Amino acid sequence: MKWNDLASENCSLARSLAVVGDRWTLLILRDAFLRVRRFDDFQASTGIARRVLAERLPKLVDDGILEKLPYQERPIRYEYRLTPKGLDLYPVILALVHWGDAHYAGEAGPPLLHRHKACGHVFRSEVCCSECGEQVTARDVAVERAAC
Repeated sequence: MKWNDLASENCSLARSLAVVGDRWTLLILRDAFLRVRRFDDFQASTGIARRVLAERLPKLVDDGILEKLPYQERPIRYEYRLTPKGLDLYPVILALVHWGDAHYAGEAGPPLLHRHKACGHVFRSEVCCSECGEQVTARDVAVERAAC
């Protein structure tokens, strides 16, 4: 399968990867959740080539993940903010970060901690059943084909 064919697959993961599945896009999204908003700041933070960043940002805008908003008029300059659709990616990004913390942080531990503002505790992401609230692991799930 070619990369460009992912968007037409009958698989939600493949279609999602077509939008956010390359390393630079994931790093751009990481930074967007860390409140980076401007082109030069994305470039400085990620080290991404300007040409690549200039390709990825409009794609994320076209896909409805980011919106491009002017922050200066003369000359006109833009910033990029997460849309509601983009904000829905937070649990995905957070799960990847916490997986990396668990398996690749090393002896020094994770570089960033996530503190829940409401209760004040540092937390790790978990997948919970939306119906009963229990934590769910791969062994707890049966997958079924949806009725079309």
